[in-house]
Amino acid sequence: MRREFVSAQDVAAQAGVSRSAVSRAFTPGASIAPETRQKVMAAAEALGYRVNDLARGLLARRSRLVGLVASDLDTPFRAAVASALTALLMTRGNVPTLVRFGPSQRDGIAAHETLLSYRAEATIFLSGTPPASLIDLARRNGQPLIALNRTEPGIDHVRSDHAGAARFAAERLIAAECRTLAVVTSERDTPSLVQRVEAFQAAANQAGFAPRVLRIADTDYAGGLAAGRALFAGGERPDGVFCVNDLMAFGVMDVARGEHGLVVPRDLCVIGFDDVPQAAWRAYDLATFRQDPDALAAAAIEVLDKRQASHEAAAIEIVLPATFVERGSVRST
Repeated sequence: MRREFVSAQDVAAQAGVSRSAVSRAFTPGASIAPETRQKVMAAAEALGYRVNDLARGLLARRSRLVGLVASDLDTPFRAAVASALTALLMTRGNVPTLVRFGPSQRDGIAAHETLLSYRAEATIFLSGTPPASLIDLARRNGQPLIALNRTEPGIDHVRSDHAGAARFAAERLIAAECRTLAVVTSERDTPSLVQRVEAFQAAANQAGFAPRVLRIADTDYAGGLAAGRALFAGGERPDGVFCVNDLMAFGVMDVARGEHGLVVPRDLCVIGFDDVPQAAWRAYDLATFRQDPDALAAAAIEVLDKRQASHEAAAIEIVLPATFVERGSVRST
């Protein structure tokens, strides 16, 4: 067994041609005699040779790498977005590179500096908030930096209409005759979550309601369980709850039904956000807002194309609708 990759020089020796002839054979539009190209291709196939795109990228000063940076790739929604982005980037001719980092800002900086070291063409943040120092570093190196579902001043971003969706959530719960409202969110207060909470509060306040805001450490199923136990532990329990994502909504519903005997939607109406596949399961039948992973990914690629065409253009923003999906966790009106 060989211990090294087959080189262009190996192919040249096998085909009986020069090293430059091998290079021309694998360069679209290069001048090379058909019979010479045929010899090179036959030798390459026999040896199992593949072009070293990394070396080509270094010579062209273009790596084709695009970093996808996230701290929560194991959540259904984030995994779906990463999958959609990976497929589109590969079709575009890029090499997507997933980089997972911890919850601290320092972890995010380290992830981005790693991508800069490998001369990644762009970095797309699927989660986490890029700090100002990282944004400045990207600019000085001419690297596009795109944030998904983060409203970051001065950088390109793609996001859903969080505020519009949250306002509709408040209106929908009130229309279902819910009179004690609550919103469940995270202590991390990312820009997208802040927008959802503040818009829900504002719409409820305008209608004469004062919703309880409950902040939990993590926006996962365990966080939803903790939120449910806090909401229904005592005192005036809510009868209408808006959760900033579906995973938390699942936990709230399971506590309400399994530990307190509440019936959804008779005793409690719940609305989530994301529309992960589990939201449609019969066990939850969760009314929620759909963020389309394919649409978010396509918009991110659109932003990347625009930014690479004009590095000096103003920050690009694309806002996509979050469509309400009516299901059985909210009483019909």
